[in-house]
Amino acid sequence: MELYEDGVIRIYDVLFPATVLLETDAYIRAFLERSGLNEPIASSEFHYRLGLDLLERYPGCEEHSVVARAARAGVPVYTSSPGDSSIGMNVAYHELMNGSRLMIDPNKDVNEICAIVLAGRKNGCVILGGGSPKNFYLQAQPTLWEVYGIPKGGNDFFIQITTDQVVWGGLSGATPAEAVSWGKVNPGVLPDTVVAYCDSTIAFPLFCEYAVGSPNGRRQRRELLHHRERLVAELAREAREKLKVKT
Repeated sequence: MELYEDGVIRIYDVLFPATVLLETDAYIRAFLERSGLNEPIASSEFHYRLGLDLLERYPGCEEHSVVARAARAGVPVYTSSPGDSSIGMNVAYHELMNGSRLMIDPNKDVNEICAIVLAGRKNGCVILGGGSPKNFYLQAQPTLWEVYGIPKGGNDFFIQITTDQVVWGGLSGATPAEAVSWGKVNPGVLPDTVVAYCDSTIAFPLFCEYAVGSPNGRRQRRELLHHRERLVAELAREAREKLKVKT
């Protein structure tokens, strides 16, 4: 209550003045107007355009901004529930007050994720926490076989860092064993799946240090962001072939 009276926002152990929220809202609204976006788009496209805007207006900001760094590196960024965010609040304002037709289209997101998974020789995931973002990626495998008739076989590796507990039956979506029953994880790799019960701010930096320092070196950047249209077209083509065979 004291923080509220002093205009201070608390997120766990992070404190910041409410003016930070207001300044962020103002920036997003200004970005929406100057972007010219006026149709349904994927959240990956929205974040890419936002990242480019940040890079243009604040040179060097990629050292502090995940969205800006991802835009520069060609990494697609998805949000499984965009309405549940400050960005979603301001996109809604843009529609109500300015008559904008911009919206984040979940259909585009689902198909892009499926297309990316389908294109991969092997697929896997490193999950921090869980909840909606976790299932949003994992559901691509059952979407491929259950809806599009394309049996991909499940993810080939599964690593999750979480503080949730399995005894309550949730674990932010599914344990690896439960995910196998959905076709989300390849049954053959189940013994090699890993769930680390630890705070992500402790475990993930250690994981990254290991990955970056691996003797295999860094792989060539794939820049999947710039291949989305082609991959979705390939998904549509293969799905039509499979469904035609089944009928």
